[in-house]
Amino acid sequence: MNIAVCIKEVPDTESRPKIHDNGKEINRENIKWIVNPYDEIAVEEALQLTEKQGGEVTIISLGPKEVETTIRAALAMGAHKAIRIDSSKIPDDPLVTAKALTKVLESRNFDLIFFGKQAIDNDHAQVPQMVAEAIGLPCATVVVKLEIDGQNARAEREIEGGKEILKFNLPAVVSAQKGLNEPRYRSLKGIMMAKKIMIEELSVDLAQPKYTVQKFNYPPQKQPGRIIGDGTTAVPELVRLLREEAKVI
Repeated sequence: MNIAVCIKEVPDTESRPKIHDNGKEINRENIKWIVNPYDEIAVEEALQLTEKQGGEVTIISLGPKEVETTIRAALAMGAHKAIRIDSSKIPDDPLVTAKALTKVLESRNFDLIFFGKQAIDNDHAQVPQMVAEAIGLPCATVVVKLEIDGQNARAEREIEGGKEILKFNLPAVVSAQKGLNEPRYRSLKGIMMAKKIMIEELSVDLAQPKYTVQKFNYPPQKQPGRIIGDGTTAVPELVRLLREEAKVI
């Protein structure tokens, strides 16, 4: 099988991002960048399929030269090839990203195109569907179980209150949800091999964004807690504050 996995570089959840001086993006300095966790699940599923059925996995990402470190982290899991679509920054508008990915994906003969269900930095959860619609392929999102039999696919996806079963033919687009698998650890051998893989660089004309970030703000600081008494004698005052100040009862 010839499988593409589209990944995004995101800040580590343990990082404490700071807003850039321009107020419209985070400062990239002093941040650990990682493969989006949902995308790691997609990479793992692609690897498992090629290990069972043969084929190769190509990692595709959009962004500046710096994202190659993250691409190599995905390659270290066992992927075979990689493509970086050159861009001065990762677009804020998911449609711009989708159109750029579509130009590359349409030119290649992929049996499956994997994504994570969403990126943990902006949570748009729109790019897989946009790419599938642009190319004209079946699309299964938030998939927690996937079975491939030749050109036939069966996906189990999460919906509110239950699960939904989809049957479709390949080629197709699939976005991975937590529970589909458990991503493997990167071995030292995999890390060393990833360093030797040439990352293909492509340039495409990016569409004009229709969605832009106007301003970033830090969340409001939490008010410090108060001790209003000790034991049962504090209950009446606690109830009064919950009712009159917090207005939660």
